[in-house]
Amino acid sequence: MNREIAVSEALDLLDDVGLENVSTRRLAKRLGVEQPSLYYHFKTKKDLLAAMAEAAMAPHAHAALPEPGDDWRGWFLDNSRSFRRTLLLRRDGARLHAGSTPTGDLDRIRRKMTFLIASGVPERQAQMAMLAAGRFTVGCVLEEQADADAPDPEDLPDNVPALDHEAAFEAGLALILGGLEQQTAGPETAH
Repeated sequence: MNREIAVSEALDLLDDVGLENVSTRRLAKRLGVEQPSLYYHFKTKKDLLAAMAEAAMAPHAHAALPEPGDDWRGWFLDNSRSFRRTLLLRRDGARLHAGSTPTGDLDRIRRKMTFLIASGVPERQAQMAMLAAGRFTVGCVLEEQADADAPDPEDLPDNVPALDHEAAFEAGLALILGGLEQQTAGPETAH
């Protein structure tokens, strides 16, 4: 057993039992090893969860970075959508990600920020917009994944509409982008 296999199996365990039921005991049983052997790779459960969060973000972490000349608005939307899709790939993906620190992704984050700034977005607004979009996305996915156990929309009373999670996400994302565009506009065009 190596660290990569342990993390992969831990993510499969997450999909099978949910975040609240992931434990080093269950993972050791799944791997056919004694629980103390996991401590070689993960000193604590927190270390295991951090490794799982990083691995779960791989699809987003390997998405194409923006290129000079790309439209920053389109890229901003696509980046947030990629993040959402990645969180939705795993059961409890948003809960796993919440509170994690993207230490393995710092160079990519710097390149994204450099792109926004080079595109004319003031640095502070770029930072706040990326933070807001990230937290908004995690919150939306938390709600969407929690809603998996909600009643069937057809069982709802007539006056209670079913929530279209993707449409709600897109509407909120458009509002964040619109606010960023207003902050980015020169004083002659800002209202």
